[in-house]
Amino acid sequence: MLHCILVVAYALSPINLIPDFTPVLGYIDDVLLIPGFIWFAIRLLPNKVADDSRILAKLVARPASCVGGALIVFVCLAVAIGTWAYIKR
Repeated sequence: MLHCILVVAYALSPINLIPDFTPVLGYIDDVLLIPGFIWFAIRLLPNKVADDSRILAKLVARPASCVGGALIVFVCLAVAIGTWAYIKR
């Protein structure tokens, strides 16, 4: 379980193995290392924990709301239009 915490800590940490300001190479840890660490952490989980988590994920209903989706789109459009109007002014 500690390995999972370490992966999350590395992913959220502002300190990277390769600094982001290095052209192209700076994003290698974001694109390759973090997914690799996540894969490795999942492989280290005990089988019982992984199986129980998969079963629980299938049982939990995913809520879907057209009103909620429309509200999110409306807010994003309102912010975009407001920002455009502010900049244009």
